Amino acid sequence: MARIPAYKQMYMSLKKDIREGRYVPGSFLPTESEMETIYGVSRTTVRRAISMLTNEGYLSVTQGRGTQVQEISTSQHLNKISSFTETLRQKGYQVSTQGLAQEKVPASDFIRDVLSLKEGELVHHIQRVQCADGKPVCIMEDFLAAGQIPDFVLHESSCVSVYACLEEYGFLLKDAVEHITAVSASFTQSQILRIPVGAPLLHSRRIANTEHGPLVYSSLYVIAERYEYQIYQAGRA
Repeated sequence: MARIPAYKQMYMSLKKDIREGRYVPGSFLPTESEMETIYGVSRTTVRRAISMLTNEGYLSVTQGRGTQVQEISTSQHLNKISSFTETLRQKGYQVSTQGLAQEKVPASDFIRDVLSLKEGELVHHIQRVQCADGKPVCIMEDFLAAGQIPDFVLHESSCVSVYACLEEYGFLLKDAVEHITAVSASFTQSQILRIPVGAPLLHSRRIANTEHGPLVYSSLYVIAERYEYQIYQAGRA
């Protein structure tokens, strides 16, 4: 059996230490020389393992400061309908909304198509930034068919989840179709999310349906290193 290279052994060991809380988010790792002693490896091995974990978003290297542990990704299961907000709360984050804007506008050609609306029909257009423990992690934009729910209002202080708010209005979501792509942060997105221009984002586009048809179209830009999706798959029959 082939021997696992030293850098991979350290990579797996350090990743396990981070996941299990030995190194908590926001803390700094020991110096390279200290890591050599802790893991019994060479300086080259330390740097290679750290580079791998940096590329995966677990670590961030800052010149003059050291190597800082980043927040471990939150997982969202894709085999059931769950909002981004609900997933963060289930993971123990304090979720808040900033910069909420809501207006009722005529649906664009694209929104009419995805929500099966007629020309001239209105939608609730909701824009906001979602924060986890006070840090912005997601830019959110939702379009709701106003004909189905004319008096819908999302309150920043009391109801930060559109799906949970819909349930209060008596609407239950039956299923959803979601498309996820990887994109680079634009200048505007980088300023809102406090990340470098070009940093990786996950772009989620979801159509959520009730038993009467499509009700909500959502577009989310999420900081990639702080979030992940988990898919359950069963068999091939």
